[in-house]
Amino acid sequence: MPRKPREKSETGIYHVIVRGIGQQDIFHEEDDFQRYLETVKKVSRESGVSVLGYCLMTNHVHLLLQEEAGDISVFMKRLGISYAYWYNWKYERIGHVFQDRFKSEAVKDNAYLLTVLRYIHQNPVKACIISKPEEYEWSSCATYYKTDQNTVTFPDTRLILGIVHKEQPRAIEELKKYMAADNEDYCLDCDKSKRISESEAYEMAKEIMNGKPVTALQTMDQAERIQILSRLKNDGLSLRQICRITGLPFHIVRKA
Repeated sequence: MPRKPREKSETGIYHVIVRGIGQQDIFHEEDDFQRYLETVKKVSRESGVSVLGYCLMTNHVHLLLQEEAGDISVFMKRLGISYAYWYNWKYERIGHVFQDRFKSEAVKDNAYLLTVLRYIHQNPVKACIISKPEEYEWSSCATYYKTDQNTVTFPDTRLILGIVHKEQPRAIEELKKYMAADNEDYCLDCDKSKRISESEAYEMAKEIMNGKPVTALQTMDQAERIQILSRLKNDGLSLRQICRITGLPFHIVRKA
């Protein structure tokens, strides 16, 4: 079945999500997060697409993008290729890093623009990583709260702060209140399926081991171990989950 064309945004603004293949993590270390953001900045400068907001989670990314002189499809392709090349080089692997093509939704008006920004910044709060969105290092929330109108920022905060209030200090205070307000925001999400719990992951691993203890992977023949680890990955277990369940080092699980 051919893919449906993307809905065109009259505002030129899109909420974009990209996730790791098979729900696998795409960021394992601080260096990975930093590299992705550096690549986003570079591609933004070169492509004519402005970044209005972002949040990097371990296995997916939210971006709020505005087409100016460029196209988001070109932007995302260049971003994905660049990061995947570096990621595969760093972790000595081959193959796809991201799941299919990115998802996107058109942001049609200012009200929904604010909703999407709040939804993006609330991701790590809903995941119980932090209690306040500005505490998360890998989102744009803190930048919005610290913006100096005389300084060029990444992401570009001018449009959204200007929508909130014409005076920047007042705009920041109002945005903080908006971000903290109770809400039932519903926006494009990366995956509606339930993440696999630790207990579910362990039971899946036991079944695949066919009666052998999961820890037997530590002394198993390499070819057989790789086959089992590949099955666990394909079934949706994260690399970290597999490490915790099996006791195997991260680099062995990653390369399988």
